[in-house]
Amino acid sequence: MSDFSKSLEVSSSGLRAQATRLRHLSENISNADTPGYRRKLVSFETAFGDGNTTSTVQTGPVRLDQSVLETVYDPSHPLANDLGEYDGSNVNLLIELTDAKEAQRSYEANLKMFEQTRKMSAGLMDLLRR
Repeated sequence: MSDFSKSLEVSSSGLRAQATRLRHLSENISNADTPGYRRKLVSFETAFGDGNTTSTVQTGPVRLDQSVLETVYDPSHPLANDLGEYDGSNVNLLIELTDAKEAQRSYEANLKMFEQTRKMSAGLMDLLRR
């Protein structure tokens, strides 16, 4: 496998991993007000190719955040107990938005690497044609 192909493989794996992370972050944000919702956590793992020394990134299993759910006082809510409380979600919008911004920047960096590799490959092909 050529170095260009390896570089494209690494950057595309980063694109896929960050896209998955962004999808789960958007699910967390959209369910921030859902009672009993636990935020999803995405981890990254190194994936080694078929006997290659090139390692790529992939997402690991999605885990649920086991931190304590927020207790919400609302006696009129259908899920409220005798004390008028129910379990809210453990999603902190500030953390989710910060993580989303980080994932977006990482996605953009991987995309830039992909584009630069493609341009270098095209430039090499032009030189070889001369």
